[in-house]
Amino acid sequence: MFLALRELRFARGRFALMGTVIALISVLVVLLSGLSSGLVNDGVSGLKAMPATAFAFDEGTMKDNAFSRSVIDDEQLKTWQNANDVAAAEPMGVNIVNGVTDDGTQIDLTLFGVEPDGFLSPAVSTGEQLGAVAGIIVSEPLRDEGVELGTVVILDRLDLELTVIGFTEGQATFGHVDVAYLPIDTWRLMAAGLAEPGAPTPDQIDEMDFGYASVVAILTEEGANIDFATIDVTAETTTMTLTEAFNASPGYEAETLTLSMIQFFLYAICALVVGAFFMVWTIQRSHDIAVLRAMGASSRYLVRDSLTQAAILLVGFTVVGVAAGIGMGAAMPDAMPFDLEFEPIAIASGLTILLGMLGATIAVLRITRIDPLRALGGQR
Repeated sequence: MFLALRELRFARGRFALMGTVIALISVLVVLLSGLSSGLVNDGVSGLKAMPATAFAFDEGTMKDNAFSRSVIDDEQLKTWQNANDVAAAEPMGVNIVNGVTDDGTQIDLTLFGVEPDGFLSPAVSTGEQLGAVAGIIVSEPLRDEGVELGTVVILDRLDLELTVIGFTEGQATFGHVDVAYLPIDTWRLMAAGLAEPGAPTPDQIDEMDFGYASVVAILTEEGANIDFATIDVTAETTTMTLTEAFNASPGYEAETLTLSMIQFFLYAICALVVGAFFMVWTIQRSHDIAVLRAMGASSRYLVRDSLTQAAILLVGFTVVGVAAGIGMGAAMPDAMPFDLEFEPIAIASGLTILLGMLGATIAVLRITRIDPLRALGGQR
């Protein structure tokens, strides 16, 4: 490492310039990771919080925005409830609505109709558990918009009045819209077109005959290796695992693929820039390397020394860039879907260093082809 450290001190201007580029790439990597995590949470945090193993959609439903397109009936639901290795199967209704609170604030909500005593019923941070036919549990961030316990939300066109009885534990969104959980029977009352202006009543629910929902939420037995495709044939459904179902939310796949492509090119740029720098640096000091070879230094020693130099540069300035990126991320406005999560940032930073080292390795292998005779002027 003697030679590597000596060159870092001697050519500190060049290495500082290269390090600045690495740090800027690291800042972009952190910001893209935070934006990607933020978009995922803002798009499907309501689904991520669910303990469901999979969701069954009506057969033939287009995967894009499938939650809103799918319609399943009671027969399909019963098929899944009676299937082997299925611990529970419940109906779930999904639709996005506009509404206004009793103080005149306009809000958008994604309604999740679930069984009040089922496994999809959300845990609450404050308020009551789901139960009352006119009660809804809403996403925690709606507090910032002035929504409180007891706030009445009046849905557009239906004039249906729903009262906030609780808040979820943390963010719950779907399609970048805050989620409101309500009893599945109340959701069916709306879907059937039987909802009357005002608060829904148990009598309206009792008179309703509407055995439909959007999807079947499936919870499998622990450790079970269930064959979803076989049951799909009988139930005439199409099943997606919980993670696969994220792509069925509005815009999720397009957003994540776009950010993944940007990150891919950023990693490629890092490898190319670092590789180009060390290629030029190796060419510039070819004569010095030839002298060391003539003095008995092995190619393995010189390659190891150069890679150590690259590692010091990459690790040091990546840490600086990550710290700067985290600082910038913490200052992001609340309106921007941005979440700093350790795992994505650690993976992105590790890939930046790994690909940078790959580029440097390809560049410094040129050392093995430098002829010691150059030190004696054999090629002058």
